[in-house]
Amino acid sequence: MQLSNKDKDLQAKDVEIAELKRRLNEQIDKCESLEIDLEAEKVKAADAEEARAVSTAALNVAQTNYSEAQGIVDTLVSEAEWMRTRGVALVANSILNAGELDRAVAALTDAARAVGHRGGYLECASHVEQMLGQEFDISHCSVTERADAALVSAENSYDNLSLPIMDLVVESLKKDDWCQRLKAVLDPPVTVELSDEEPAGDDGGDGDDDGNDDDGDDDGDGDGDRHDE
Repeated sequence: MQLSNKDKDLQAKDVEIAELKRRLNEQIDKCESLEIDLEAEKVKAADAEEARAVSTAALNVAQTNYSEAQGIVDTLVSEAEWMRTRGVALVANSILNAGELDRAVAALTDAARAVGHRGGYLECASHVEQMLGQEFDISHCSVTERADAALVSAENSYDNLSLPIMDLVVESLKKDDWCQRLKAVLDPPVTVELSDEEPAGDDGGDGDDDGNDDDGDDDGDGDGDRHDE
């Protein structure tokens, strides 16, 4: 009987041990599963952190690009406003005030006036010939026959006139900093030269006072001498 009870106790212990082993294995399996899940979550977290870093970098790049683009737009707007309000007028004035244009127009005007003068002279001579019935001597006309050729030459020079200021404007417009170049060419800043010398009024005032005293004495003596003579 005692052996039988011990056997039963041993069997019960074996069952209990087996149950504990089973539970232990279950816990081990759960731990392994949790470790796998933990590693997977770590990978996800690392991927998410990498994605966040990439997104942050992309956002910084986008903000930088936006700032640069906004700066370019602001510059273009400012340059377009300057060109509209001042640039066009400055270009036009520079052309109209160009010495080359003045000389070409003056030459063209003189040549046209000479041709008109000769034409009028010849027309008057023709009327005189009709009235008098005889040939009129036109050799006395101050404008020669070369006036027409001179006018053609003046017109050709005017039509093919090249203005240095326009060459500068065209070259400036080809550059990225065209507006700054145009401003330098058409609207240079006004500079004022400052002198380190003292104003002439201060020294002159003292000199005048002393000079008047001396001159007064000298004039008096001189006048007296002359009167004595």
